[in-house]
Amino acid sequence: MSLMLSQDAPADSLLERDPLALLLAMLLDQQVPMERAFAAPYELQQRLGHDLDVHELAEYDPDALATLFAEQPALHRYPKAMAGRVQDICRALVEHYDGDVTRLWRDAADAPELFDRLVALPGYGTYKAQIFVALLGKQRNVRPDGWREVAGPFGDEGVYRSVADVTDADSLAKVREYKQQVKAAARAKK
Repeated sequence: MSLMLSQDAPADSLLERDPLALLLAMLLDQQVPMERAFAAPYELQQRLGHDLDVHELAEYDPDALATLFAEQPALHRYPKAMAGRVQDICRALVEHYDGDVTRLWRDAADAPELFDRLVALPGYGTYKAQIFVALLGKQRNVRPDGWREVAGPFGDEGVYRSVADVTDADSLAKVREYKQQVKAAARAKK
């Protein structure tokens, strides 16, 4: 299955072939439209002029990286903060996984260990980790034992709750509708 998370062919192609790009896109998926977050790694690659490199990003001059994020159109609503988070996650990947993103799941004994590894990453909390486990399971065929349980409601079949369920424009619209319903319900409770 080809990824269609950014709804932009070159950006989705990068997400498909580069696990670092996918992990960073998930990190950036907050307070911006999902397509924007998932296109950002491709745009960052274009600004760098070459493939994303976890070691390079870990060591990149923080001000220069923030400048790349802030170039118009900005890669995120909060370019300086998110450039810092990208750098922090890359440093963690270098320190704990020798820069090999796939070791997050390849070396995990089971889904709970994968989840724990994700939650330990800078910028990844419980929901982001659950959604990423669901995305790996549903669209990348990475299915360690217990992945659906660890992914919680995001691992359910036949639902449209998160980026893990986006496979085309129609499913994106369904995910958007679901998120709007959740927000409306939260507002109603207040």
